[in-house]
Amino acid sequence: MSQPHALRTTSQPTWRTLCAARDLVANSGVVAWLDGAQVALFLLPGAEDGERLYAIENRDPKSGANVIGRGLLGHIKGELVIASPLYKQHFRLEDGSCVEYPEQRLRVWPARLNGEAVQVAVDA
Repeated sequence: MSQPHALRTTSQPTWRTLCAARDLVANSGVVAWLDGAQVALFLLPGAEDGERLYAIENRDPKSGANVIGRGLLGHIKGELVIASPLYKQHFRLEDGSCVEYPEQRLRVWPARLNGEAVQVAVDA
């Protein structure tokens, strides 16, 4: 006799509103609070595949300062990065990994514009 299979459910992300779309500044960082953590939000309206929104941890792991939202956006080897304003290390916006120091990483969240709301996905 075969055992019944357990039903697998795929959990949908829970989307949390951090701010309004009008609070964002194109091609620059804006910082918002999420459960006691600072999240740097970057809106890139001129991206090749349309408007892109990124959410990345604002705390620089090398200095401990909350400054990533004030960093400079750029490209390194075709990858979109943010340069920390203090020590100039570069973090990939897609996954938060550091170009120069692989042991450094910033947390990233899936982000979206939902009407006029800027939202990030949090664990359900």
